[in-house]
Parts: sequence; structure tokens; C-alpha cells
Amino acid sequence: MKTNPKVLLVEDDASIATGLRKVFAVNGYTVTAHSRGDDGLAAALAEPFDVVITDFKLPGLDGLELVRQLHQSRPKLPIILITAHGTTETAIEATKWGAFDYVPKPFEVDELLDITARAIECSRLMSEPVEIGDPASTRTAIIGHSRVMQNLYKEIGRIAATPVTVLILGDTGTGKELIARAVYQHSDRAAAPFIAINCAAIPEALLESELFGHERGSFTGADARRIGRFEQAHGGTLFLDEIGDMNVGLQAKLLRVLQEKTIQRIGGKESILVDVRIIAATHRDLKAAMAERLFREDLFYRLSVVTLALPPLKQRAEDIPDMIRYFLRRYGPEAGVASPSISPEAVAFLQSQPWPGNVRELENAVRKALLFARDYTIGLENVKAALAQARQPVTTAKQTHAAYITELMDRVESGEISNAYAQMLSDLEPELYAQAIRRAQGNITKAAQWLGVTRLKMREKLKEFTLHPKHDSESPPPAT
Repeated sequence: MKTNPKVLLVEDDASIATGLRKVFAVNGYTVTAHSRGDDGLAAALAEPFDVVITDFKLPGLDGLELVRQLHQSRPKLPIILITAHGTTETAIEATKWGAFDYVPKPFEVDELLDITARAIECSRLMSEPVEIGDPASTRTAIIGHSRVMQNLYKEIGRIAATPVTVLILGDTGTGKELIARAVYQHSDRAAAPFIAINCAAIPEALLESELFGHERGSFTGADARRIGRFEQAHGGTLFLDEIGDMNVGLQAKLLRVLQEKTIQRIGGKESILVDVRIIAATHRDLKAAMAERLFREDLFYRLSVVTLALPPLKQRAEDIPDMIRYFLRRYGPEAGVASPSISPEAVAFLQSQPWPGNVRELENAVRKALLFARDYTIGLENVKAALAQARQPVTTAKQTHAAYITELMDRVESGEISNAYAQMLSDLEPELYAQAIRRAQGNITKAAQWLGVTRLKMREKLKEFTLHPKHDSESPPPAT
């Protein structure tokens, strides 16, 4: 999330508006508030915002009409609707008109913050341009003029405007999400939603609900009807990152959606039509997974109508000098260096490396080298120091982890413990959460983002481990 995202809040209840403004301010947002729907619409059209949060019943212009008019003018601006239980059906209609999501009353502030963070990330993915092949850029870019990259750019141009599913294959750190966004931004759906979901980052038990939504009461904790990512992406593009980590049972349900173009929420009987283009990506060898019956062959062929293969960085070393120049321009201001430079010896050394972490590892090395050089030309000793610092902890950590796992498995084998996975969580989770909240200086939102969990989950764990953030001073508004 970028620094101080701008929120437009349209709420006619003064106490709720005041409470929400305080909560969002504590969590790093800049809030502009209006009490009338027509004033909110005028504000949204007059200046840029990252997200709009609006009540349903408003003077001047109701929330539904605000969604309709604003989405027509600002299709990439996410709108979150706050609704009463009696207007839930209308709120679902609003998602078809362009609302990103809705929150039924009474709502938990943490839930609204989670949805807001997700909406802003969605807006960033839709709106932040992905430039291609320009090392002079300081914006997000795919860099490389090698033959393999030139062929990839041509393939993106050929398939972007078609409705076919796309499967992106490549090692971790090669830039699969950037390729997905480039396909989206050059497609005829570029004004429609781009929703990304990492299948490996969401617990298996929750992924189905994230994708398809659920009905109220369909499982423990399902206190309200929720729409899923397919409904959010209706008319647009859904990016399924790390599709190779999806379990086989859910693969079957995804295959049915691709075949029938409809979904059913968990606990629901209604078939909901969805018009979604699928772009999937994985670092796994799906053919090997199919041989082991870990990935469905029929789903593979559905997803891979077009396959884009990203080569590892070591197979396109000729692109490394351009990538270095790009990263220097992009991160020089961050290091306080207006015009960073690098010696030919340092560039040659970086070109000679194997880069197991691919583009992401090179990017990290350049950022570190900028700090080591301290406004001087980056030399060979600077890049060697940057790589040594980046790689040594990884080696040490792997050795430490191996020793810990060996001890853990010995304890299971001897009968001292019965569940190695549960014991590992018991051993490591408290320290993980403690360090996250400490480094975030008590900011629950930031710590939760770092760990890839929701604020609700973060709060539950802090309570479970009796960790008390010193600076988390937000006071939720009264229940609405």
C-alpha cells in the first residue's frame, strides 16, 4: 500500500463518520468526508481518491446511484458500500454496477479496514502502468531487450485483446504478476476490474469462500452473505497466482466455473453468471504435478489455451545491464542519490551471477548496493558486500531450520510429540507475531500486511499470545 492513501467517506451519521475518520487516520489514511451523496459524487469527480466508502441511504443522492454514476466516470476507482441488512440484495446488485464490495451493518471496523486495504491494492494493480522494455522508466516496468523477452512482448500483444485464458509459467521472482498486469492493461477489459488472488497465501479452508463467496450461516463465522473474487471481477480479469498450490477438490470447482461460466456461493443454490477472463500463474511444474495426480489434467488444458513462459534471469544475462540502470533510476531517490552510477566491473560481476532469486534478487542487490556506495559510484566491492549480506542469512537460516526440523522429527519418531506441524506452529508463531508487531511499532494494520493475515487474525493472535501493542490506539466507532 502506498503512503497515506486517500479515502473519500460519504456518511450522513456524524458519530459514525467521526469514528471512522479517527480509525482511518490512525491506520495511515487521509480521509475526506461528506454527508450528502451529491457532494460526495462531486468530490470524487473533482480530485483523485484511492477508494470511496459510502453509506447506502444518503440525502441528495443515494449510495446505489452514487455507485452507478461514479463507476461510469471512474471505472477503476473502487467503491465500498455500507448497507443495512434489509438492503443486502440491492447491494449485491450494486456490485454488478461497479461497486467493489459491500459491508452489511452492524459491521466490525477491522472487516472494513481489511476490505479497504484490498480495494486499494486492486486499484493499484489496475491503475499503475506496467511499461515494457524501457530502462529509463521510474515506474513499474518489465525490462529486457533479449530475444526471448522480445518474443514475450510480441506474444502479449497478440493475445491481450482476445478472451482466451492465459497460463504464465516461471520461477519465483521472474515477474509473473507484471506479465499478467501487462496482458490486462493491453486488453479490451482494461477499464474493468483486475482482481488478483494468491492461492498459496490463503489457508486452504478459506480459499473457496474467497473465490466464490458464501451465504450467511453457511459455516461457523459466516455472519453475513459475502461476494467472492469471481463476482468482484465480473466483466474484468481474475489473476490466480500460484494456481499450482490449489487443492484438487477446489480445482474441480474452478473447472466447472470455466466450463459453465457460473458460480455458486458456499451454502447457496443460486447459479450466478460471471463474465471473467482468467489469467493464472505458477512456479510449479504442472506436468509433474499432473503425473502425481496433484493437478487436474482437464483444468491444465482449460487454463493453458495460451502459455507464456518466463525464463530465469540466468538465461537472459544480456538484459541485466538494462535492469540495473532501471533499478538505479527507480531507487536512487529512495537512497538519497539523485543520479546514481555503477562501474563496469560491478555490472560485469552482477551479470556473472546465477541469480536463484531471479529479478527480485537482483532488485534487492541493487538497492543494497546503493546504500553501501553512499552517493559514490557503485563499485565492485559494494555489489559484493550487498550480495554477501543478502545471501549469508539465507544460508545460515536454512542450516538452522534444517537442524530444528531434524530435532522435531526425532521427537515425533520417539513418541515425545504426536504432531510435528502443530508443534512447529506452537514454537514459532508467538515469536513471529511478536516481532511483527514490535517492528511495526504497534501498528496492527502494518503488522498484519507483513504477515499476510487479516487484522482480525492479527488481533486474535495478539490476544492468544498476550502481546500488547503499545501504539495501537485506535478507538472503533460505535456499532452501526
